[in-house]
Amino acid sequence: MTEPARAPAEGDTAPQFELPRDGGGTLSLSALKGKKVVLYFYPRDDTPGCTKEAIAFSEDLDRFEAAGAVVVGVSRDTVAKHDKFRDKHGLKVALLADEDGAVCEAYGVWVEKNMYGKTSMGIERATFLIDPAGKIARVWRKVKVPGHAEAVLQAARTL
Repeated sequence: MTEPARAPAEGDTAPQFELPRDGGGTLSLSALKGKKVVLYFYPRDDTPGCTKEAIAFSEDLDRFEAAGAVVVGVSRDTVAKHDKFRDKHGLKVALLADEDGAVCEAYGVWVEKNMYGKTSMGIERATFLIDPAGKIARVWRKVKVPGHAEAVLQAARTL
């Protein structure tokens, strides 16, 4: 068995990606060069924690944009699920479909989880703040949703 790749850390160049997004088309990190990028990974569309997190980022989107930041959510759900999730909750953030999990692997968020004594693989809730030059400025791992969007916004403002 091979060792998993080291998760990128603050100061590292952010792993590149191009993924299908809600509403059609694709979004790539290279297309966002020159902007601050809030890249948040979440386990699954339309679950309680993921919904609260997406709503919090959507509610603060104008403030993120005023700070020069783009907010992008990533899960392994399909674009069709993302579209339903966006429409059901009025989400404004871009949602990317990493169906094969390659981007989750590159960012080190595809991890073994333990729930009720059962282990399984899943996405660790994590957020990466990427500076305009494409370097990772801040990393939040094992995110707790309450207050998280506000903490990320504060960090984006000072970047």
